Amino acid sequence: MKIAFIGLGNMGGGMAANLVKAGHEVNAFDLSSDALDLAKDNGCSTFMAASEAVHSVDAVVSMLPNGAIVKSVYTKDVFGNAPAGTVFLDCSTIDVATAKEVAGAATHAGYEMVDAPVSGGIAAANGGTLTFMVGGTTSAFSRAEPILHAMGKAVIHAGDAGAGQTAKICNNMLLAVHMIGTCEAMKMAEKLGLNPQTFYEISSQSSGYNWSLNAYTPMPGVGVESPADNQYQGGFATALMLKDLRLAMEAADNSGSAVPLSSRAASLYEDYDAAGNGGLDFSSIIKTYR
Repeated sequence: MKIAFIGLGNMGGGMAANLVKAGHEVNAFDLSSDALDLAKDNGCSTFMAASEAVHSVDAVVSMLPNGAIVKSVYTKDVFGNAPAGTVFLDCSTIDVATAKEVAGAATHAGYEMVDAPVSGGIAAANGGTLTFMVGGTTSAFSRAEPILHAMGKAVIHAGDAGAGQTAKICNNMLLAVHMIGTCEAMKMAEKLGLNPQTFYEISSQSSGYNWSLNAYTPMPGVGVESPADNQYQGGFATALMLKDLRLAMEAADNSGSAVPLSSRAASLYEDYDAAGNGGLDFSSIIKTYR
């Protein structure tokens, strides 16, 4: 299959490379010349414009920073340049309203589209072990599914257009809450004289079990190996977590949802990011609990 890939950042570069490994022909575009050079080294054909990359393809995959850019790229560069009937897979994390709007515009223009945001960081993108939460029609999902499986370990149809984005922001809202709770509990246990490793061994097998503790332990030298053991480098950056939390707070306001714990988590990450920690893994917020 011939696939255009737009957006070759930390996540998109590895995803495009995995499509090549799966036997697809990939047309790659990014504004960064370094990203294009790496994509070329990984077997992609590179283009200087998105409108050129989408010519004569069967599918378009995008991984872009925000909803405004997604809308602009599809309406200005993809619609009308991609062949009629092409399936579009937007793997960006954006607001639900824009995801629905762009999908509707794609349908009106004669295309099929899914929103397919991901769970998993850079290592998962490079290793092809991402989880995709997919919103779109059954027809669009059936066409997108084999493409997504080339980049991930799990592909889940969440519902109609926008459902993938809804699942993503709600999932990461929950993640922020239980990461902060895990950090608070670990530091409190330590201050009360309990060895952190002992606390981990107890709580990770008790009712305190959760992903942030068991699979992504935020304290260095305790539990499983995680970004905490690499000075909080790599993984899922605080700035990206904050982006998702802002989207979640916007969605909560729009839907009239009560999210007091998540609102507090968003506020804590706002302060932590503003203090210059946006590039560190989101689990590094444990450093605020002295």
